Amino acid sequence: MTDETPAIDPDVPPSSEGCVECLAAGGWWLHLRRCAQCGHVGCCDSSPEQHASRHAHEEGHPIAQSFEPGEDWFWDYAAGQSVAGPPLAAPASRPIGQGSPAPRGLVPPDWRSKLHAQSTG
Repeated sequence: MTDETPAIDPDVPPSSEGCVECLAAGGWWLHLRRCAQCGHVGCCDSSPEQHASRHAHEEGHPIAQSFEPGEDWFWDYAAGQSVAGPPLAAPASRPIGQGSPAPRGLVPPDWRSKLHAQSTG
């Protein structure tokens, strides 16, 4: 872990290419977030189950990074604000071909009506 921010371990790889809990339950997500401390990949707060923020609160791992292609921002769930962070172990995002929402075949036709209004996390 870094000396500056103990909640970030840049050497830990992501736990999955998709939301761990949604994959296990046959669910779907809009966007993905990666725990900067343990690598857990969970779905964003706009997703129906909000697994990334739930992980942050339950595990006490406050900082996550976007796991979306082309995004490298970090979010501190405890402080409710964006924070700076170092590059994390590869891969830096979900596979581009996976798309969003995902996974294909499990996203309902009315998925937009099932989203939460949060725009962060």
